[in-house]
Amino acid sequence: MNREELNDKRRKLLLRHISNVREKCDILGEKLIEQGEEDLGHKLMANGRIHDNSKFYGIEWKYLHSDVLDDKLELFKEAMNNHISINKHHPEYWGAIQNMPRLYVAEMVCDWASRSNEFGNDLRGWIKDKATKKFKMTVQSSVYKEIKELVDLLLDPKFD
Repeated sequence: MNREELNDKRRKLLLRHISNVREKCDILGEKLIEQGEEDLGHKLMANGRIHDNSKFYGIEWKYLHSDVLDDKLELFKEAMNNHISINKHHPEYWGAIQNMPRLYVAEMVCDWASRSNEFGNDLRGWIKDKATKKFKMTVQSSVYKEIKELVDLLLDPKFD
């Protein structure tokens, strides 16, 4: 695949991801508004419209994709650090997931739900098994309970 074809493929994948996150921000935002959290719902919908915009330019566009991992791992890491340092929906931006304001926890949940759909993973299972370890939270912690509440609002009930 030549560079132009690769860039076209990456652009389409990025646009699909952003569209998925925006859709989830709209769904969760509406549900938050219905619960009386109108300001939060509106802000979440607005964030969905600018989610991951930094990936379209600079070091993120150039190196934040899987085809650079083999020969440019350090540049990939630098691009990822740049992304995390300017996008508030990443726990690392705040130093810890426990420090995140509710708005960015909600956007993070929408991002995770989108990635989960894109990879065909179970979001609830991933949060319980992987995210708890990655972000050093317990299922009893207030941030875990907040995430669970937001996931349950966003997703359809689990099919038994």
